[in-house]
Amino acid sequence: MQKPAFALIRNPVSLLGAIFVALAAFLIVVLSALLLVGHTGDWRLHTLAYVLLPAVLGLGVVLLVIGLWLQRHDERKAAAGRGAAPPPLPVIDLNERATRRTLLAALLLGGLGLLIFAGAGVQGVQFMESTVFCTQACHTTMHPEGSSHARSVHANVTCADCHVGPGVKWFVKSKIHGTQELIEVVTNTTPRPVPTPIHNLRPAGEVCGQCHSTNQFIGDRLIVRTRFGEDAANTPTKTVLMLHVGGEQGGTISGAHWHASPSTRIRYLADPARRTVYMVELDTPGMQKTFKGEASPPANAQWRAMDCVDCHNRAAHPFGTAANEVDAALADGRIDTSLPFIRREGLRVLQASYPTQEKAREAIGNEIVTFYEKTYPDVAAGQSASIRRAGKALGDIWSANVFPQMNVTWDTYPNHLGHQQSPGCFRCHDNKHAAADGTKISKNCGLCHHLVAQDEAAPEALKGLE
Repeated sequence: MQKPAFALIRNPVSLLGAIFVALAAFLIVVLSALLLVGHTGDWRLHTLAYVLLPAVLGLGVVLLVIGLWLQRHDERKAAAGRGAAPPPLPVIDLNERATRRTLLAALLLGGLGLLIFAGAGVQGVQFMESTVFCTQACHTTMHPEGSSHARSVHANVTCADCHVGPGVKWFVKSKIHGTQELIEVVTNTTPRPVPTPIHNLRPAGEVCGQCHSTNQFIGDRLIVRTRFGEDAANTPTKTVLMLHVGGEQGGTISGAHWHASPSTRIRYLADPARRTVYMVELDTPGMQKTFKGEASPPANAQWRAMDCVDCHNRAAHPFGTAANEVDAALADGRIDTSLPFIRREGLRVLQASYPTQEKAREAIGNEIVTFYEKTYPDVAAGQSASIRRAGKALGDIWSANVFPQMNVTWDTYPNHLGHQQSPGCFRCHDNKHAAADGTKISKNCGLCHHLVAQDEAAPEALKGLE
């Protein structure tokens, strides 16, 4: 009689499964040991050790079971062909020493395999919820999101913290949706650019609320924005805003965060991109009203309960405008303000189209050098290092905001916070959404901020503060 240990691999399918299990388990242990002793590698090594190999191990177990079933099926079929009774199932007789040894070995190997699979599975889940996996393993499609996330104030917050959050329900949902995204990546059918907003995103209160409380009163915040002119001196000016963030305090709601107060409920009807709002429903103590806009909603308009991301839609994935990015680089010294017309020329090269980010960096750097060599040869000779740094900074700016492979341009992902990159606040606060009693959603900018100074060289309000 065939020994039970060898009967497991008599069928070719079972043999293949056994090879898969043994090889995958061995490689998982070896790679895990390498990662444990400090050989960090990159995302590919983690993906192999904690995602692909556990899948191979699981497939091997499935093949083992299928092979045993096929072997049993073949034996029953052969017996029927001979007119004999089906062969009996194996009998485990613990009185036999060989059986006890075989069973003990099987339990030890099975337990070891289960331990390896479970350990790799836990590590795999943690890795698949990391920013590295989301932005690099799927780098061809998530490169814009990964690049912008790294520059955001939420750079140290993982993708899963916001896109999944705590709890089993949303964990399972995320894995189901992630499988669909994986298929899109493998089949190269991912939409380009990735459409926003994300309509199956978890309510912001359940994820943003892990760190940000809607009960917190923030009050007023002083905002100073520096802009540079397109003249030869790149003349700086400052705009000073007193931003009324507000919140709820002592039963009184004020400022922009009035919208997020626990006692306020707002629903709105908008197009799928949420750039045009057709109707707003307000439910707050002492007031329940519906405000209708002038335009009729399209058939695909959708109702949504307003939450944090309706204004803070780029909180973790900011994309700037060319003007804002150049101003920021001039303000923090990445671009030398003494270079004549550098802001004007910077905007010119940033707003051009390039086929790839590599070619953009090269072309932008060459364009800046050529401009000064032709127009200001003395500057080109005396400040060549500053010119090269400016070209590099402009190349970095373009590459951080424009991604030709994903059809992402300067205006693909506008920021709704405020009203500079998009209508933002004015989607509702346009003085055109009216209730039945004639009340309108105000367009009074003073509700959210007070303009202290605008484009002034030396604002009086800042004296003594700098």
